[in-house]
Amino acid sequence: MLETVPSDFIWPATAPDSQPASRIPDLSRTMVKTICEYNLIKENDRILVAVSGGKDSYTLLDLLWRARKKAPFKFDLIAVHLDQQQPGYSGEPLRNWLEQSTIPYKIVSEDTYSIVIDKTKAGAAYCTMCSRLRRGILYGWAERLGCNKIALGHHRDDSLETLLLNLFYSGKMQAMPAMYTTDDNKFQVIRPLIECAERDIIAHSAQEKYPILPCNLCGSQSGLKREAMKDLLSDLEKKIPHVRSVMLHALKNIKTSHLLDKKLLAKDDN
Repeated sequence: MLETVPSDFIWPATAPDSQPASRIPDLSRTMVKTICEYNLIKENDRILVAVSGGKDSYTLLDLLWRARKKAPFKFDLIAVHLDQQQPGYSGEPLRNWLEQSTIPYKIVSEDTYSIVIDKTKAGAAYCTMCSRLRRGILYGWAERLGCNKIALGHHRDDSLETLLLNLFYSGKMQAMPAMYTTDDNKFQVIRPLIECAERDIIAHSAQEKYPILPCNLCGSQSGLKREAMKDLLSDLEKKIPHVRSVMLHALKNIKTSHLLDKKLLAKDDN
């Protein structure tokens, strides 16, 4: 079990002097701190890393693979990418990148695109149906590949936007945990980047020149609720420069006795 961050677990920047300083050390340091704090990775874990072809999943896979080489214990990774059979899709850029990286991988082809288009009501976001289908497929492949954990690329901003969406539209205080166990108790789902800032991931992805795959589902929609939450956070940041960091700290500093959920009050009474 990782209890502290080993001094050699963070690698130095290797970018040429003519290039901007690499974001890898900062992102890595934050990721490893999260892994240690929440005990996300243990010895002999076999982790399926979900790779969509977007900036977040490339960054997650890349940093975990580098970390694996310096970790004080052994764990295995396998990247799994789902070809959802979107029109105009080509996974070759991702496949080529994976081949060059030497990271073990599996590309799965399932027509979830048609199902999402057919089942999503007009004007509704594709994300909910799409993520549910993808998650189910990933669970199935995690079992086939002998994985006990599934790593997702959600970052700090995803968690804060989810918090606001649930607060404003669902009437509940809920964000994204660093780790949870699936309902069937077969797997633990981990989010090693959950404390990493999206702006750092964007800068890192651009610097590394990951071959990003476009999304014709969520990426094709505008005016969504999540997009509005992102805009709200950006507006708040103009007046409160570190608002995202403060909100992240708030998620780790819950005063249950000062909320109105009776179940929490009953716990405190005991």
